[in-house]
Amino acid sequence: MTVPKSIKIPRIQRLGVLLWGIGAYIMAMMTILWLIACNASLIPLGSSYWQVGSTTWAIFINLVLVCLFGLQHSVMARPGFKAWWGQKIPSAAERSTYVLATVIALAAILWFWQPMPGIIWSVENPGLRNLIWGLFSCGWVYMILATFAINHFDLLGLRQAYFYWKGEPYTTLPFVKKWMYHFHRHPIQMGILIGIWATPKMTLGHLMLSTTFTVYILIGLALEERDLIRTFGEQYGRYREEVGGIIPWKKFRS
Repeated sequence: MTVPKSIKIPRIQRLGVLLWGIGAYIMAMMTILWLIACNASLIPLGSSYWQVGSTTWAIFINLVLVCLFGLQHSVMARPGFKAWWGQKIPSAAERSTYVLATVIALAAILWFWQPMPGIIWSVENPGLRNLIWGLFSCGWVYMILATFAINHFDLLGLRQAYFYWKGEPYTTLPFVKKWMYHFHRHPIQMGILIGIWATPKMTLGHLMLSTTFTVYILIGLALEERDLIRTFGEQYGRYREEVGGIIPWKKFRS
């Protein structure tokens, strides 16, 4: 998205896009903290008073919630949808709108998730529990650090809104290998996977959330890789050959 300097954009419109971006960013941060708190058992997963008594219905509703999240997160991320959506709203607000839609879809999971009885595993050894919680913390910290490695504020739409408010051209970020991206193509997703699986007490409901999110992440990464190859071509193709995807590794040239 580029804002030509010859076109005068009303200040109220520029301010509106900036506030929209700030609001989406704040909501995203709060929802991420909510997700982490649910996985840490600090907040119940599924806080709504609306709960079904049947396990079959609980499984069905939970699957629908994850599928809706997956559809929103994947469809809105496709270049074709972005091009169409960019004609309906200011281009600078496209990313923030995507972030806000993701927040709503994720919040629906966290709020309406149906509890499911049963414990899959429970670790009682204090040392092992601390080790698991340490791994849990490392996963989420790794995920957050990975967002800063590729420009945290651009990823969440705030950079686009800021440039628009300033009336300055938005510059697309180049393809770079920074920090963990030297040996890991998808650290954000890996951090999430560690965060949702590393728990000393795995309930049936938590297991379903972790499993369905894992399946979605694998599908989403396949779509993302296809888009990245189309965007960066041979440059990304070489990157795929040299750096690990979900599992970090690096091929050193002789």
